[in-house]
Amino acid sequence: MSDKDLEQTKAAVAEEEIAVGVTAETEAPAEPEKKPAKKAPAKKPAAKADAPDAADAADSAPTEEKPAKKPAAKKAPAKKAEASEAPPAKADKAAKPAAPAEKAVNRMKVRYQSEIVPALVQMFGYKNINMAPKLDKIVVNMGLGDTRENPKLLEAAVRDLSIIVGQKPVVTKARKSIANFKLREGMNVGAKVTLHGNRMYDFADKLLNIALPRVRDFRGVSPASFDGRGNYALGIKEQLIFPEIEYDKVEKIRGMDVIFVTTARTDEEARELLRLLGMPFAAADNS
Repeated sequence: MSDKDLEQTKAAVAEEEIAVGVTAETEAPAEPEKKPAKKAPAKKPAAKADAPDAADAADSAPTEEKPAKKPAAKKAPAKKAEASEAPPAKADKAAKPAAPAEKAVNRMKVRYQSEIVPALVQMFGYKNINMAPKLDKIVVNMGLGDTRENPKLLEAAVRDLSIIVGQKPVVTKARKSIANFKLREGMNVGAKVTLHGNRMYDFADKLLNIALPRVRDFRGVSPASFDGRGNYALGIKEQLIFPEIEYDKVEKIRGMDVIFVTTARTDEEARELLRLLGMPFAAADNS
């Protein structure tokens, strides 16, 4: 072999040795990395030693589950909040029917509370305003004895009375038979209405301020129509004095009795109460 061939072989051998050295150096660090992996099994006993701690943690887990249930308890207040939000909706529904209650109060009732009661207390010396007399009820009666042979007249009379008072009347019947009057038990003899509250004041206001002034040659009502217990009876000859009644639709002119029932103890107190309410007593009342 020539010197060049020797040099080439030496160079090739050197390169192989260098390559082997490089691979050895690269593989050498790989072994330390594998050694920790081999030491990992040695740590497994430590993991096993930690297992009791894990068991202790598992034993303590049930105690920690109780706080875990607390979020479920926290959801209940949310439902309560929703329930608390529901009542306002019901309140709104309940507020809607309250709108019709905002009706205008009768002017006679307002005047009674603001003017008439203080005047009565001062006049009769009551110790309490509740002792002042007031209207208890108004009863309106209409005789219908001639309608027993004609039911249409009964219906017309009941219709007129209901229009006047604003309330459906009750048809009264005979309690016993009377041969002289050709009356049998159970026959229709009249109609009546009992008024309370605002309807009572509405009817009294209309009667005293609108209907009675329309009576022909009106000179006032009799001041002697008290019964001795504070109640007053007023007779009306025809229903045409009320503005609701149309003359063309009236089947027959009928009268009616109006009884003012008060809480007064004496006729004098009841008379003064009705006078302040607007009852137009005749001039003889002043004598």
